[in-house]
Amino acid sequence: MLVRYRLLGCPDEATALKKGESVAVGMTVGSWTDLPAAEQEAMRPYKGSAVASGMEAGGDAWVEVAYPAGNFPARLPALLTCVFGKLSLDARVQLADVTLPPTFAAGFPGPQFGIRGVRERAGISGRPLLMSIFKSGLGMSLEDFAQAFAEQADGGVDLIKDDEIVFDTRAFERIRAVAPIVEARARSGRPLIYAVNLGGPVEELTTRARCLVEAGAGALLLNVAAYGFDSLHSLAAAKLGVPLLAHPAVAGAITGIDRHLILGKFMRWCGADLVLFPGAYGSLAIPQSDAEAIKAALVSASKLHRRSWPVPSAGIHPGMVARLQADFGNDYVVNAGGAIHGHPLGVQGGVVAFRQAIARVSGGMELAGADEPELKAALEKWGIAE
Repeated sequence: MLVRYRLLGCPDEATALKKGESVAVGMTVGSWTDLPAAEQEAMRPYKGSAVASGMEAGGDAWVEVAYPAGNFPARLPALLTCVFGKLSLDARVQLADVTLPPTFAAGFPGPQFGIRGVRERAGISGRPLLMSIFKSGLGMSLEDFAQAFAEQADGGVDLIKDDEIVFDTRAFERIRAVAPIVEARARSGRPLIYAVNLGGPVEELTTRARCLVEAGAGALLLNVAAYGFDSLHSLAAAKLGVPLLAHPAVAGAITGIDRHLILGKFMRWCGADLVLFPGAYGSLAIPQSDAEAIKAALVSASKLHRRSWPVPSAGIHPGMVARLQADFGNDYVVNAGGAIHGHPLGVQGGVVAFRQAIARVSGGMELAGADEPELKAALEKWGIAE
């Protein structure tokens, strides 16, 4: 297993390699040069080694350490503890990348459905999927919830997800309340996937997930950083029969680990079918290079794990669709909240505006000059992203 560290303020490659060797020993056998030859021979299969170093464009150094994969099981808590645990307390060291050997990577479940499987469930090909975020779910009566759900469904979204902050005990009631809407869409030949927020004590998550699926949940949403990557791993390993959506809540509090690991590789390895993350534009914009690295981690070719859906999020509006499609192609999810619920022509108008934007861009047309009433109203309010 190859682990790359970024060494902030490290002056040169030689110093980086020396630091890397210290890390390799300290994170495995603890000490080396002071051991008798016989003990060294016995410990050698468990010892890490610094194998390469270099300088980054920004002036910091990097070093790669090879760890024996047999030192720990294929579970992310063990992996992170063994390659970054106490080292994470050193603010000068960052975890920049992790590359798994195939035999070790096979121990992670990966997505059960991935891009192709979710497309099949949604009945959509040749374009991005459109998902609406259910806002203001807290305190709503079931009747109001069903009415708001119907407005989004009637507009033509492919998925509707709960707000990640909804942790009340009425998930089963909400599923029953919207079941007629979901069933009607299925009969129309346009399936609708309802992603229910999964909450509760961590030791009950898998049991509760199975019950939600039996009740009719079309997908499950998990706040992965809050519940832990191992919770996602366990849910994926249980093969629940519905896609798993990974929400990035609390992920911003994890420091010292590159975003493409937290929101990319780790999510995919542990089984997320769809991964929400801040886009390079919108209300929580991250650097373009970070967004591209996350996308690559989610969709790169793998013989072991299906591709996960990139879901760039936060402040997405119809005027961003052209840039989204240029950056992500057709295999991404347009994830919209405020631009649907705050559309001048209402919720259905907001959904339709996104559908019109997707259709225009997919058909090779520009957003500028759009004359469809819903899209035109959206572009007048939010503009077009450059």
